[in-house]
Amino acid sequence: MTFIAFAAPFAMPSGLASFLPFLLIIVVFYFLLIRPQQNRQKKWQDMLGNLKPGDRVTTTGGIRGIILTIKDDAIQLRVAPDNLRIEVAKSAIASVTQDEAK
Repeated sequence: MTFIAFAAPFAMPSGLASFLPFLLIIVVFYFLLIRPQQNRQKKWQDMLGNLKPGDRVTTTGGIRGIILTIKDDAIQLRVAPDNLRIEVAKSAIASVTQDEAK
């Protein structure tokens, strides 16, 4: 039994062709992971920049309150039911919440 080797069809790819899968992976990572994260970060920064006293917010720890004052890096919240005043870092604000019913 003899085996015949066909070397010609299996020649080594050129330099660009060998890097093509690597470049494709980088492009996929950019569009599926990096770009959406940048968009979320930009929306969050815009939300923090548009905060004003009277807005209802939720912190990353789950505390819900109404903004009383805004400082450079801190926000003072009024938290129900006893109208407790707390100060949280501005970066701890996760979202601006809507009123339940008016």
